[in-house]
Amino acid sequence: MTFELTDEQLLRYSRQIMLPQVDIEGQEKISQASVMLVGCGGLGNPAAMYLAAAGVKKLVLVDDDVVDQTNLQRQVAFTNDQVGADKVSALAEALKKNNPDVQLELINHRLSEDELTDMVGKVSVVLDCTDNFESRFLVNRCCWANKVPLVSAAAIGFEGQLSVYHSGVENSPCYQCLYGEVEEQELTCSESGVLGPVVGSQGVLQALEALKVIAGIGQPLIGRLQVFDALNHEWRMMKLRKDPQCPVCGSSAS
Repeated sequence: MTFELTDEQLLRYSRQIMLPQVDIEGQEKISQASVMLVGCGGLGNPAAMYLAAAGVKKLVLVDDDVVDQTNLQRQVAFTNDQVGADKVSALAEALKKNNPDVQLELINHRLSEDELTDMVGKVSVVLDCTDNFESRFLVNRCCWANKVPLVSAAAIGFEGQLSVYHSGVENSPCYQCLYGEVEEQELTCSESGVLGPVVGSQGVLQALEALKVIAGIGQPLIGRLQVFDALNHEWRMMKLRKDPQCPVCGSSAS
């Protein structure tokens, strides 16, 4: 069955269709894609907003948390009267106001590894918008098992990090290759703080990388880690290598 954009869609997305790298073909890919966002906070808010605005067909929102007063400083899709509401429901309200056509699947409970693996296999791209290593390792395993591209970001204090992990690309490392088995105590925003625009910038860039992967344009951050020092406004790019002993993507992985 051939997919064709409607006249309304052609007008709505005209500014990105004008880009020769995107064009009609790229927009059609975007408008047929589905994206899962695991985490609907500081990263997930802007990422979901830009993906919905770009015309992604379906967004699967996964988060078991509720909106807290302390979230409002950086999770800009939420409003004061949504404090106490499920984050997935609160974010869905903002997304529907921006683009009523976006299809939404809301999951407001913690998924088991089997459940997450099954759901990841049904989407085009996954965005890891979580805030802890345990969740990031889990999302990475599920994406690698399903050969689904993963766009992962993190932000704390004045630093942000972003990369894309894609098992469909030869010699691409996975998230576990980068961090191994992290045993040291990890820091969180609640313990160390974060400036709102820092985490927001990484969420926006997650949406950008997801759209590049979906539309097949440019060079996504595969095999590279982009580090942002907001305090000094400096960007660094680090090359990532596949770990042959990685338990997820290495030669001995089951």
